[in-house]
Amino acid sequence: MTKKVFLTALLMLSVAFSFAQTKEELETQKAEKQSVADAAQAEADALQAQIDALPGWRIGGFGVIGGSLSNFNNWYSQAAVNNSSGNIGISFNAFANKIEDKYFWRNSLATNFSWVKLDDKDTDLDSDKFEPTTDVFNISSLYGRKFSEKLAASALMEYRTTVLDNFNDPGYLDIGIGATWTPIENLIVVVHPLNYNFVFADNDNIFESSLGAKIVADYTRQIGAIGFKSNLSMFQSYKSGDLSNVTWTNSFSYTLWKMIGVGFDFGLRSNKQEALNYALGQFDPTGTGAAPTFDNVDNELQSYYTLGLTYKF
Repeated sequence: MTKKVFLTALLMLSVAFSFAQTKEELETQKAEKQSVADAAQAEADALQAQIDALPGWRIGGFGVIGGSLSNFNNWYSQAAVNNSSGNIGISFNAFANKIEDKYFWRNSLATNFSWVKLDDKDTDLDSDKFEPTTDVFNISSLYGRKFSEKLAASALMEYRTTVLDNFNDPGYLDIGIGATWTPIENLIVVVHPLNYNFVFADNDNIFESSLGAKIVADYTRQIGAIGFKSNLSMFQSYKSGDLSNVTWTNSFSYTLWKMIGVGFDFGLRSNKQEALNYALGQFDPTGTGAAPTFDNVDNELQSYYTLGLTYKF
């Protein structure tokens, strides 16, 4: 009996030792293979960097899709006890850049749209449709002739408007000339002291075109699975500060699997003409308050954000 127990224990120890030895061997082999793979990936990244530096077109884009749907029945803790609601947001960023030794032509498109719905099932007075909320459309084209690798004479066309509601009311078209500076890779700074800001709107008493300076700063970068883009577009009117505006948009994405990931977009904007137009639309002339003007309007900072899934093109 003792002999059988001893043989059984010896057999178990042998199996355990053999398993441990096999595991260590597999881990060693994995480490060797991983080292080879890392070296191959480094060489591939270096080759890709050389390809990216070659003259020619660079085209790409990514988008964010976010949304939520909910339904409540007899939920007594809220005002609308029976309701269905939903929110859908879509953003898309794309670029097509032609980079040559003596000139460049950079084109970009940025959009962000969202819709929201709140349907109170106990009344027929509200809307059961998805209504537009965030509505951003921006397209730009920048051409430059290089003085050096970092400095160029340039011309810019940039158009901004809404699409889902009040298309081109207002709409902004900037056309100007000046210089473009690229101090580091992926960062573009545009300074155009001669720029005309065309404003298209039904209300000519508020919205006015003017001559001014245009400043644009754009930084786009891809680091492994992380991609981000930040764009600052500013117009300073020479006629009046009331006609100036600034918009700052940011997009982040993280690739989880193949071309799919998660993303976050947010934007800030200041535009006194838009603030006054909105305030006049809310003003009741039969009330006791003073009518809104450029001098007394509260030009609050505008903002939006979208969080959701991304798809990289």
